[in-house]
Amino acid sequence: MTRDVIDQAVQVRLIATAPDPHAVPAVLHYHPSDPLAVRISFPPEISLDGGAVEWAFGRELLAEGLRSPSGRGDVRVRPAGTDRTVLELYVPDGVAMVQLPTADVRRFLDRAYGAVPAGHERRHLDVDRELGELLGGG
Repeated sequence: MTRDVIDQAVQVRLIATAPDPHAVPAVLHYHPSDPLAVRISFPPEISLDGGAVEWAFGRELLAEGLRSPSGRGDVRVRPAGTDRTVLELYVPDGVAMVQLPTADVRRFLDRAYGAVPAGHERRHLDVDRELGELLGGG
């Protein structure tokens, strides 16, 4: 059983109102100690306030979004043809849409599910530590 963090660099296309989407570097993250979540981080230069941008959402949501539109609320994922996956990130001021290469997302998920198989997430949760941190004792 591995406890290593899985990071995978991806080149995403930021879809804006401009006619030509532009490429942006991003990193998909998975950590077995938080087995139900994945994260994607973007560089500060794409942020409106100049800070680093990171979104966390369900690993299962990302996997489902490869096959069909998935999610409600702040994060939605859907296929865009056979080679692209669209990630929609909702904020009070609007929505950011990025396209990721589906092959990169599949490779990332294969590694994440290799580290913690579906249905085995509870074995990797440290509920006592998480509760201690939540209550300020950790």
